[in-house]
Amino acid sequence: MENTEDIKELDILYQDEYYVAVNKPTGLLVHRTNLATDAEEFALQIVRDQTGKHLYPIHRLDRKTSGVLLFAFSSEAAQKMQETLASINTQKRYLAIVRGHFPEEIYVDYSLKNLKGKAQEAQTQFRCLMQSECDFPSGKFETSRYSLIEAFPKTGRMHQIRKHCNHLRHPIIGDRPHGCNKQNKILGERFGLEQMMLHAVDFRLKHPYSFENMVIEAPLFDEFERMQKLLLLD
Repeated sequence: MENTEDIKELDILYQDEYYVAVNKPTGLLVHRTNLATDAEEFALQIVRDQTGKHLYPIHRLDRKTSGVLLFAFSSEAAQKMQETLASINTQKRYLAIVRGHFPEEIYVDYSLKNLKGKAQEAQTQFRCLMQSECDFPSGKFETSRYSLIEAFPKTGRMHQIRKHCNHLRHPIIGDRPHGCNKQNKILGERFGLEQMMLHAVDFRLKHPYSFENMVIEAPLFDEFERMQKLLLLD
């Protein structure tokens, strides 16, 4: 069970008459769902209380994923932003820490199945920012290798970045069920790792109403920065 420790407020990254963007912590659901009946707090409810306005979800962000989360104040504004996020001119950038030495750059075009088992096309552009080798064993190896990567999803499938990283055999640290249980256990016992290292760090887009170029940035949380230092990726 994820513990969100009775969150009262979220950091507001951007707000105008149409939209509000917040920095969602890991473990917090966007809204109520039958897939996670243990949750008692939701980002939608918290931000609604903060702003005093009715909210409309615009996009998904996995429970375990932190970072930029957008809401609209009307259904019309939500639809306009959804169209903007689907545009080829919009860039959504994520940071992740993964197992192993990741390729310098790679484009993944690998279909994923949805909850109903239907295959859906999915594309993600990846770039490696930094690699490290730590002096503690991993399985049969005397050292452990990690990478700090950027991910730019071109489609918005459920768990897309997580599944594509696992497909490349570079699972995201702390991910379950798409990660490496042995690696998660090693880092949990050695460093107390409990969270998944995937963060939606910034969105670059054109405002649907003013048409101004926008950059919405979400600072990394302490746990992500802690793991960067421990795994020599800072």
